[in-house]
Amino acid sequence: MRRFVLVVATVTACSASPPMTELTTAERREAAGDIDGAIAAYRDAQGKCGALRPPRRARAACADALLGEAEVLEHAERTQEAITTYLAIPARVPDDAATAAVATFRAGELLLRAGDATQAWTALWRVVTDWPDEAPAADALRRLLEDGRGRDARALADQIANVLTALAQTGVADNLVWSLADLTEHELGNPAAARALYDRIPVEYPKSGLRDDARWHGARISRALGDPQGAVTRLRGLLATREVAFGAGSYFSVWLDNAQLELGRVLRDDLGDLRGAIAAFEQLPKHYPASILRDDALYELALTQARAGDPKAACASRAQLVRQSPDSKYVPRLQELGCD
Repeated sequence: MRRFVLVVATVTACSASPPMTELTTAERREAAGDIDGAIAAYRDAQGKCGALRPPRRARAACADALLGEAEVLEHAERTQEAITTYLAIPARVPDDAATAAVATFRAGELLLRAGDATQAWTALWRVVTDWPDEAPAADALRRLLEDGRGRDARALADQIANVLTALAQTGVADNLVWSLADLTEHELGNPAAARALYDRIPVEYPKSGLRDDARWHGARISRALGDPQGAVTRLRGLLATREVAFGAGSYFSVWLDNAQLELGRVLRDDLGDLRGAIAAFEQLPKHYPASILRDDALYELALTQARAGDPKAACASRAQLVRQSPDSKYVPRLQELGCD
């Protein structure tokens, strides 16, 4: 799951090559407040950038020149001119999908802010369907979801489902499934169907940046639906993604410590598996020593050990909590254990 990431930077020239003089002039004029002068310089650059070598430098310079002109107009709040300029860019860069996608996305954003929802949606959907493997496709879909969920959620869900059929093997596909799951749960009120959609992401798009989020939400919905075993399965699937690269840093999903804590609670409270819950709670401070949930885990561990008839272990967990976080809100809550 490539996560939703807002595109805020333009394509830039290779750092090893000096920028075109015309581009430097344009930036200097804009900084000085000479908007028309900056536009003239960017247009001058547009007429010369194609002659640069190597070709990748020409492409980057032309992208800067084209997007730069539109950005100047946007910053000067000459919105309609900026929109027109952005929308004209794709035809001028037929072999540069990244620049075309950025330009069309920005036009859609401006149209949406200007209150022209019809044209905005046309532009944003074009980003999704015409350039689904470019980063702005996810940004455009996010904006469509934000704007559309308050309009006609059912129609938006149907449109996403239709588009997904054609784009199932593209870079934006996992975001389409995610958006459909979001709408299905919250606006359409069908958590079971939403869970089925979330479950698709780890299976169909295992490298997606949304993979771990999908497992977390699938577990959350499972528990709400009265399916604790389903929650456990998904939480364990999430925890199985824990990877440690010794000597080269580590990757940890932001959900891992939450999932570890939730697994213990589900095992204890929903399934009555005290031994499994104790093991889950014990692992959190060991596997995630920097987690802000260490206090929660030790608290839950002490309670579970007491419930399992092991007051000595419960008091040891409380003592560890006191040593680790003497000001924790959980310390006074464990006084009922009678350890002192």
